Amino acid sequence: MHDTGTGSTGNTAQPSRRTVLAATAGVTAALAAAGPAHAAAPDDSRLRALVSRMTLEEKVGQLFVMRVYGHSATAPDQADIDANLKEIGVRTAAELLAKYRVGGIIYFAWAHNTREPHQIADLSNGIQKASLELPRGLPVLISTDQEHGIVARVGKPATLFPGAMAVGAGGSRSDARTLGRIAGAELRAMGIRQDYSPVADVNVNPANPVIGVRSFGADPRAVSALVAAEVAGYQRSGVAATAKHFPGHGDTNVDSHTGFPTITHSRELWEKLDAPPFRAAIAAGIDSIMTAHLMVPALDDSGDPATLSRPILTGILRERLGYDGVVVTDSLGMEGVRSKYGDARVPVLALKAGVDQLLNPPDLDLAWNAVLTAVREGELTEARLDTSILRVLRLKSKLGLFRSPYVAQGGVDRAVGTRAHLAAADRIAERTTTLLVNEGRLLPLSRRRHPKVLVVGADPASPSGTTGPPTGVLAGALNELGFTATALSTGTAPSAATIAKAVAAARDADAVVAATYNVTAGSAQKALVEQLVATGRPVVAVAIRNPYDVAQLPTAPACLAAYSWTDVELRSAARVIAGRVKPRGKLPVAVQRADDPEQVLYPVGYGLSY
Repeated sequence: MHDTGTGSTGNTAQPSRRTVLAATAGVTAALAAAGPAHAAAPDDSRLRALVSRMTLEEKVGQLFVMRVYGHSATAPDQADIDANLKEIGVRTAAELLAKYRVGGIIYFAWAHNTREPHQIADLSNGIQKASLELPRGLPVLISTDQEHGIVARVGKPATLFPGAMAVGAGGSRSDARTLGRIAGAELRAMGIRQDYSPVADVNVNPANPVIGVRSFGADPRAVSALVAAEVAGYQRSGVAATAKHFPGHGDTNVDSHTGFPTITHSRELWEKLDAPPFRAAIAAGIDSIMTAHLMVPALDDSGDPATLSRPILTGILRERLGYDGVVVTDSLGMEGVRSKYGDARVPVLALKAGVDQLLNPPDLDLAWNAVLTAVREGELTEARLDTSILRVLRLKSKLGLFRSPYVAQGGVDRAVGTRAHLAAADRIAERTTTLLVNEGRLLPLSRRRHPKVLVVGADPASPSGTTGPPTGVLAGALNELGFTATALSTGTAPSAATIAKAVAAARDADAVVAATYNVTAGSAQKALVEQLVATGRPVVAVAIRNPYDVAQLPTAPACLAAYSWTDVELRSAARVIAGRVKPRGKLPVAVQRADDPEQVLYPVGYGLSY
């Protein structure tokens, strides 16, 4: 038995075969003659025929991918109805499709789309049914951001893998491919056919506030290999992978959600550093590429963000790199794309630049009507829209949405969060934990010499629906490994009183594990670790986000990098601490000295073992 958690009489059951046949009859007739269910995908002539029968309004809608609140396509909770009315002017996903004919819908946890796998599958089926029952109805391309690590929209009981930088520390293309294959199979079982992953940015800036551990690392060759492997895994599972954020977001100190970053790389440096992972993704047959809301003067000196740059998206991505797949914008609600032009101009300029999918505009009605007006007034041609629509339909066809738009609940049970998948995630994680400092061979901790362990530190909110908090997960894992561990959350900015409490608790412990989160020179976390070390108790610092923390913790006798605070990475760190597995991860980024950032403290590829 399972509890769908829907609590409503909305779209909680898979549509009947009769409903499916009725809803898809028009599309099927337009696409192919009668034949077996496994018949070849429709060819371009049939897809073009579909486009030719669309109204202009339907064409405009196909270009948009939109958020919508609610766990059900037809019967969301009242609070979600209210949010939809406020932000979109519709009550439900079904009404969104009927009014705007959007080609895609993006799922978010905060929009209450992803409560649990069976509900997600029901929501996907409800969305497809609502769209296919419309005149000339088309299947919907449902997407989400499931990068794993610190960005994931579908949480437990789905399988959650280490994030990209952890995978970079593992350095295994086979692991990256396995991650993509399993994660893709689980997403597809829930009706999600487009994943905005992997991140193809080469993170060379330790101060990058938006990419960081979402990147595989700082070496473009290593990043390229892992991007290509993960793309292959996702797409073999029938899910469209999305390399992001073109032309590269790895060297910024501004978050494009809240500001407008500038990349100062020369054209030559861009070719050597930023371009290779995108070239590798294209060579691997990537289905979609996401744009970046940032300026690269060496590639386009107009001052426009790359999302709105024809020289970058058409001149470089299409013509120079030879990419003819789907180009999707990053969210059009982000400040990086809104700072220069108004929300009515952004979607029009993005289409003129070469974009195919317009993701999540802040005001859909404004954006949709702006594109419609641009065509009616001649700024955009209908043929230009047709080019993008055909790319989107080709992708929908490739993903099997015309043949099989619905998913079965039995498929959810067979694919999502299975024991084999969870075991694979643990195995991959065990190859990622990186040991950076181990003075006097403190690690692994001995259950005989260090039976009582105090776990203190930062407890950021769970990034992906995992158990959390991090100190509790670490303590729980150490208890399972034979220690007597207790957790004391001290936060990212512990007060003097909190530090004193931790120091007092440490005196009753045989060893201390301190979870650190983006430690800076003036951070109270640094003072916490120093005072814990001063007690004379062995202290193990575990960086649960950026691996650069080690540079700020020179007194800690042992330092590990876990790269994220999701359960799978924390459990791996605990097994390394306990000596159950040996540390195998190698730094995928360089760590600079805290007192002299021009000097490298630990280079790419550094990592100790037992």
